This record gives sequence, C-alpha cells and structure tokens, in this order.
Amino acid sequence: MTGRAFPWVLHVDLDQFLAAVEILRRPELAGRPVIVGGRGDPTERAVVSTASYEARAHGVGSGMPLRIAARKVPDAVILPVDHATYNEVSGHVMETLRGLGMVVEVIGWDEAFVGSDAGDPEEVARRVQRAVLDATQLHCSVGIGDNKIRAKIATGFGKPAGVYRLTAQNWSEVMGPRPTIDLWGVGSRVSKRLAALGIDTVAQLAAADADRLVAEFGPRMGTWYGELGRGLGSAVVDDTPWVARGHSRETTYQRNLATPEQVEAALRELAAQVHADTEAEGPPVFRVGLKVRYAPFFTQNRSKKLPAPTRSLEEVTAAVLALAETMEPGREVRLLGVRGEMVMPDEGDPVERTPVRGLI
Repeated sequence: MTGRAFPWVLHVDLDQFLAAVEILRRPELAGRPVIVGGRGDPTERAVVSTASYEARAHGVGSGMPLRIAARKVPDAVILPVDHATYNEVSGHVMETLRGLGMVVEVIGWDEAFVGSDAGDPEEVARRVQRAVLDATQLHCSVGIGDNKIRAKIATGFGKPAGVYRLTAQNWSEVMGPRPTIDLWGVGSRVSKRLAALGIDTVAQLAAADADRLVAEFGPRMGTWYGELGRGLGSAVVDDTPWVARGHSRETTYQRNLATPEQVEAALRELAAQVHADTEAEGPPVFRVGLKVRYAPFFTQNRSKKLPAPTRSLEEVTAAVLALAETMEPGREVRLLGVRGEMVMPDEGDPVERTPVRGLI
C-alpha cells in the first residue's frame, strides 16, 4: 500500500519506552528512577537515551551526559542500552498496530503515525492504547490531529498514557501563546534566531512576514517555518517500508583526541565504517557529513556535496578529511561522527532536501 491523506492522523508514542522495557524485565524497578544510556557506566562518556518519569522529575533528560544524570539522581538505577531487545519490542508494537487494520507509518523505535477515517478518533486512540497494552504491557500516548504536525505536537499534551486532539480549530488557542521551541522541528538554535527577529511565540511566527523568514532561513526552510507556525503540514500516512537515505557512525572517546594524527586516524576508521554500511545498501554516496564535539561539550556539524556520486572508499575518506580541515586547531576532541548520504534509486540526480535537527 502507498500513502494517502486521512481526515485524522494519530501519533502513537510509547511512554518512556526504553525505561519501560527495562522495568518490564525487572519489575522491582517500578517506581524507581531508571536511566538508560551508553554501557550503563556513568564514569564513561555517554549520554542518557531515556529516563523514567521518576528520574525526569529530578531534571534528567535525553541527551544529558550520563555522569551529570548520575549526579542529579544518586540513587538512580543506570542501565546499558540494549538495541536488540528494543528492536524486538518495537517490532511487536508496530505489528500490533497493523493488526488493527490501520495504515501505520513507523518513524522510530517508539513512535508511529496511524491514519484513520473514523468519525470518532478518540475511540480509535483508546482502542490503540488498549491493544498495545494488552500485547506488550506498555503504555502509550496518542496525539490526534488533522495532519502529522498537529498530531505529533498533540502527543506531548497527552503524556503520559493520555489522548489529546489538536486541529485547526484549537491550534491558535493552544499553541499561539507558547514559545516557538515547543514546535516540532524547532530547536534551541532556530528559536534563538527567530527571537532575534522579534519572533518569540508561535502566534508571532504564524503572523511573521514570509520575506523576513526567507531572508533569514532560505526559501525552503523559511517557508516551512512560516507554515509550521500555523500548524500546517501533510496528512499523508505512508506504510511503505522505510529506506535509509544515509548511514552515520560516531564515537565518543573516553580520552580526548589531542593531536591531528589521532583525529585523522579516527576519521579514517569512521569513514571506512560508513562506506561499508552504504556499500551494503548499494546506492553511491553523494554527500558526506562531519560532526565534531570539542571538549568540554561544544558541537559543530559540516557537510559537503561530492563532485559526483561515488562508491569509492578513497573518495569518501578524502572528502571527510577535507571537511576536517575546517576544524578548530588546538582544541581537543571528545566525539567524532561521519555520515554518508546516498542517491535514492527513484530520485535520479540527488537534490537538496529539507534538513532535520542535527546532521548525525
């Protein structure tokens, strides 16, 4: 089945997914602060993948360094990330949704869009919640919208284990006074750039002059941010299996890389890993990206379009090393990441695509 537009889009989001899976395996952890991240060792460099609500109450959140999370919650149970188990449980959840006869578009381990033609979307949402709970013992929140943007944002108002509807009818009332960073797709950097334009709230973004947004963010993203402020977006739910557009590899080093030779050796290793990943898919690489996190915790992203698509390890590596020439000299490095974006078989020549938060 290919995608089509639906009058209702449901965003199904599993609550505290990784922590919830771990608590299912260890029922004695219920009610305790649980943190999942890295290899479960807060003395190593790693970040929080998920924290239980009990840990979040102490200010722990995804992406926080594990050592800081452990400091905030000294009695927390810190567990390693178990990709295989989470993949298995996620697959069970998605099959459960498909078993309800719905069109399901998977967008992550713990979330999916579901299309519905029903007259009562709340009843559908509750049915989804019951089915997931019965099949997996996991709770989920469901956002209901007349497009994906509104459905995704609605989920946040429903957590935990609730249902919330956000549509054109109540968008301005609910979202208008809120800061722009509350929008899906607006991070701290974009919200600061908007604030510099005098745009602090969603209502102000919705009313912003289109030319000013385009001048600041470019024709594609400027237009998109304006539409985002009004809650506009696609209502197409597509169950076509997801195909990777690229592959990324990154490493956090337990000891900072302090010399250019160490950085080059690490980048060559990451480039080789990415090249192997893309070769396994088949399509050539047309763009490479470099992510650098300097000590103590400052991150930069760079990308470069290649002169022509390639499947050559030497050309991919050379492009990555060329990007590395833009790195700040003399600064120690705690993390490096490399990404290779591939030409999609059905797209012909690669084109610029809307960026997402973070290159890697």
